[in-house]
Amino acid sequence: MILAVDTQRLLALHYVYPLPLQKLQQLLSPVNFLSTFEDIHYDDIAKVLQISAHKASQLSQRFRQIMTIPLEEAYERAHIFPIPFYHPYFPAQLFEISSPPTVLYVKGQYSLLTNKKQIAIIGSRKATAYSKRAIDLIVPPLVQRDYTVVSGLARGADTMAHRATMDMGGHTIAVLGHGFNYLYPAENRILATQMAEHQLLMTEYPPYMKPEKWHFPMRNRIISGLSRALVVTEAALKSGTLITTELALEQGKDVFVVPGPIDATQSKGTNQLLLEGAIPIVNGHQIIETMDLFSNKN
Repeated sequence: MILAVDTQRLLALHYVYPLPLQKLQQLLSPVNFLSTFEDIHYDDIAKVLQISAHKASQLSQRFRQIMTIPLEEAYERAHIFPIPFYHPYFPAQLFEISSPPTVLYVKGQYSLLTNKKQIAIIGSRKATAYSKRAIDLIVPPLVQRDYTVVSGLARGADTMAHRATMDMGGHTIAVLGHGFNYLYPAENRILATQMAEHQLLMTEYPPYMKPEKWHFPMRNRIISGLSRALVVTEAALKSGTLITTELALEQGKDVFVVPGPIDATQSKGTNQLLLEGAIPIVNGHQIIETMDLFSNKN
């Protein structure tokens, strides 16, 4: 059940305290504290959100300040479209992941979120030319069947996946680990600008939030959560790619993996995934066939 929420109040709270949906629900039920947040004593806020009284006091003060700013208008001027959890464009599949986001901030063609055929392509930040060759075989059939390719705009395989999809005239979504006032990595600025106009950039972080190491594993749950399946091109044995793979498996998603040379460092992780039961593929047609088979069973 989704309670009625004032969007300005929600955006103001999320700006000063970007809490996940479970924590927000503590503020909404059984009593809607958000509706009178600025009037609630900070001790009560501290108790509900399980934070210190000092932090609650600061939060209450900042909330009152931010409430004086019409945030939706400010975001519109910055070409940012906030999508709260109750908005029609909020992807329903994200309610199934661990710690769903409360607000998504997007730039670009947000109607891409309505396409239920989304598939993630990820891999090593140190991806080799082998990933490029694999992606060039994987992406065209996916684009032809109207799949939206989801990735993380990181250097390496993510960049290759976004570019290959765009070159084929397809659609792609990048999930970022920071707010829109920043861009990481900086080398992808041109790609990000192109995607903000013709594709979609997405983040759960308010604009002022810098990229932090722990943001990226959190970001990965959204990449896998959005997608019907996950494709891995290259990955070392210890990598963020394998963390995303674990999240996808926990979410019950198929994991497709490109087999690699047994002596290649960037294939040791992917080959290990194959030993553990991931689905080996050498082109996008195999992914389509498997996904169609899965759809027919339902």
